Amino acid sequence: MEDFTPCVYLLTNRPHGVLYIGVTSNLAKRVWEHRNKLVEGFSKQYNTHRLVWYEPHTEMFSAITRERQLKKWNRNWKIDLIESFNPGWKDLYDDIAG
Repeated sequence: MEDFTPCVYLLTNRPHGVLYIGVTSNLAKRVWEHRNKLVEGFSKQYNTHRLVWYEPHTEMFSAITRERQLKKWNRNWKIDLIESFNPGWKDLYDDIAG
């Protein structure tokens, strides 16, 4: 994945665990920051560092709009989204960090 591709992403601490939704222009760097506890707040507190879903966008505006939409979704919808993309809840970080 290119370094500067706007993305919405979901992190978790374990399959069916705590979910964190974020948006970034550099997914590999941002997930690395989460994994190394450099991001203060929710993700650090709940140890959400496993990348289980992401969605690239062509522009940041659409990524932010999508993030806001997903934050309003109920938990089951988010789980269905993850499982349709990543049924085994595999940590996708190695796939994107390449």
